Amino acid sequence: MPPLLVKLLMNKVRGAPLPFFLWPFAKAIPDKVDGLYTNGEIKSHFAFIERTLDGREWFAGDAFSGADIQLSYPIEASSGRGAGLGPNTTARVERIRARPAYQRAEERGGAVGPP
Repeated sequence: MPPLLVKLLMNKVRGAPLPFFLWPFAKAIPDKVDGLYTNGEIKSHFAFIERTLDGREWFAGDAFSGADIQLSYPIEASSGRGAGLGPNTTARVERIRARPAYQRAEERGGAVGPP
């Protein structure tokens, strides 16, 4: 399961209504999963994205492609949660938000990420 999805599920477990005597388990299990899996994997994935974008405007080189569209969601989701994106990834987010098609999509469907 992708680490961003696991992180989302673990956050849901943390906030789930439970009897008071189960709270320690409800907090301990997600903390353990995040500590052993999700935090490290997310950091590793975004380091890979940062390295891939080094010296490139887009994921596939100089041309905007399907790879940029496909990776938009996890990058947008992470940028909105203060994931600490690197300078290459942050510049890529700004470039994609400046695209006319992205702006039209936001007009029709609402804003995706922070301005």
